[in-house]
Formats: sequence, C-alpha cells, structure tokens
Amino acid sequence: MTAPPLRVVVLGLSLSSSWGNGHATTFRALLRALAARGHDILFLERDVPWYAQHRDLPSPGFCRLELYADLAALESWRGTIAQADAVIVGSYVPEGVAVGRMVQDAARGVTAFYDIDTPVTLAKLERGDEEYLSPALIAGYDLYLSFTGGPTLDRLERQYGSPAARQLYCSVDADAYRPLDLPPRWDLSYLGTYSPDRQPTLERLLLEPARRAPELRFAVAGPQYPADIDWPSNVERIEHVPPADHPAFYAQSRFTLNVTRADMIRAGYSPSVRLFETGACGVPIISDRWDGIDTLLRPDEEIILADDAEAVLRALLDMPEARRREMGRALRERVLGEHTAAHRAAELEGHLRESLARRAAAFGQPADEQVTS
Repeated sequence: MTAPPLRVVVLGLSLSSSWGNGHATTFRALLRALAARGHDILFLERDVPWYAQHRDLPSPGFCRLELYADLAALESWRGTIAQADAVIVGSYVPEGVAVGRMVQDAARGVTAFYDIDTPVTLAKLERGDEEYLSPALIAGYDLYLSFTGGPTLDRLERQYGSPAARQLYCSVDADAYRPLDLPPRWDLSYLGTYSPDRQPTLERLLLEPARRAPELRFAVAGPQYPADIDWPSNVERIEHVPPADHPAFYAQSRFTLNVTRADMIRAGYSPSVRLFETGACGVPIISDRWDGIDTLLRPDEEIILADDAEAVLRALLDMPEARRREMGRALRERVLGEHTAAHRAAELEGHLRESLARRAAAFGQPADEQVTS
C-alpha cells in the first residue's frame, strides 16, 4: 500500500532570499523535490529587513511560503503546527530556541531540527552560545537532521541525547544546475559569502596563486567582504550572483574553488552545497582537505585536493585540457548519481516516516497512522 503524503511545516532561515546565506538554495532544492514526491509543504520565514531587500524567490511554486513578523505572530500558526505530520526547524532561525520550544510544545507529529551548520552549532554549544539551539532542545526533537555525517552523528546521540541523529547532506537541483557552453572568463573562481575563518584559505588557494600568476584570471563572488582586503588586479570582485546565474558563473570558469569553514573541517564529513552545484555543472573543483571528502568524491579523478598555492597553480597551468574536461564529466556523473535533491528528498521522507513509526509504536498506534486534525 502506498504511504499517504505528509503535511510538513518548515521553519527556516530563509526560502525567499539567497542573499548572504546558503540556506535558501538548500531549502529550495530539497523542498521542490519533496513536493514532487506528493507532500504538502508550508515554509514559515521570519520577515527581516536584510532579506526583504533581496528577495529572489518571493513566490515559490512548489510550496506555500508565509512570513511572520515575530514570535507573537508565529503563535497564529500554532494550530497548523499541531496538525502537521512533521515540523522541521532549521539552524540559524531567529530566536530559534524560543521557536523550538513552541514547536515542541505544539506539535503532535514528528519534530525535527535541520542543521545546515552542524559543526558550527556544536562549537557554539561548547562555548555556551545558545543562539538558535540548546542542549535541552536537542533531546526534545524526535529527529536531528545533520549536514555533517561520520562520528558527529554518534556524538549528537551520546553526548546531547538526540533520539535519532541522521545524516542529510546538502544536494543540488539537477534541473537548475547543468553544463552551459560558454567561453571561459576566469581560470579559477570562488563563490561564497565572506567568512573570517574561510578567508585564510581563500588567501592561500586563490589570492596567492593570483599574485604569482598575473597572466591568469580569477573571480571572487559574494557579499560582506571587508573593504580593506588587498585584491590582486587579476581578481574580479562580484558582490552577488543570484542562484539563477550560478550555472553561468561556473560555466565561465575553467576551475572553481571550494573553501570549507574551520569548524566543518574539524568535524569532517561536511560537504558544501557548492561542491554539488559545481559538480552538476561539470566544472572541475579544487578544494581544501577534510576527513570524509574522499567518501563523496574521488581525489584526482573527480576533484583536486590542494594544500597550497603551488598545488593550485599546477592544476591551472599544467593539467591538459582533455583531462580537465574528463574530470568535469566524471564529477557530474558522480553528483547526478548520488547527490541530487531527489536523492535527499527520498532520504528525508524515509527519516520522517521512520520517526513517525517510532512515535506511533511508543503510543501504541498503527505504524502508518498520521496526525489527524
């Protein structure tokens, strides 16, 4: 018997605006694919001015999007939250601890925390920083969906008491990210919002190669970079590239750079969405190193791992064009085979139904019984 569709409420950082965050593109790909599986989705987003000024998806066609002004306004959605089969709260949601308490108090279905920033979250908790999550809330969520896999999942269950910590890597919308036949504009590009802990790697793997090879062309795209950065003359700065233009940005690059946040490097098993977006476009990637990256992509065949400027320049200057193209094809094949939004939506549905069955068993209900109004 086919399982009935789920009613899912998501409270996330942003769906409407991709400005200055990687959450929106992640939610868009995942929820579009989840909707394609027949599920009913409501996304509740805090209405904040910095996203209001940069909304590039005000009316998604795959789910209902509603904005709320503050916690008091969120209370008007309590009944909807109560009736949902699953309620998912994302990382970095404003006043996320209060939001999580309200969800855990109101929901009669499965409650889940979707952590797009797991290593950052855990580092914050170690410092006593409960900006959007507290240890007590972790134990109260039925399910912890983590962008980080590997040993971190055991830590979430053992140290923080999560009833079920499950890996849910980021993914790519394979319909939106495809190869484009455009003339090359840059030898190496990087797309990402400024982050102090990523900047030393960007300096080492892009700015230093640019200084050493003035004949090559580079680009750094993303907002919030300080005005005092000394950009080499052959590095083009682009303030923002909207998601619809990501494939063209990648297509104009011979290679693109992946830079990982320090907390994610320490945790390992934390792929960036840029890995999969670039891969779906068939553009070879030069990346920093971290534990678990070789479980996702094969080094030297599907990705280049670089420790310093010399390694980057060897790829840019010495790799034959035929090999570069073959690496791009192999990368795209791997991503489409394992890391699309359709794959993640199927995984998410499986995790939610597993949690629903676990709750039903705890309350002595049939495994396929869902929340009723």
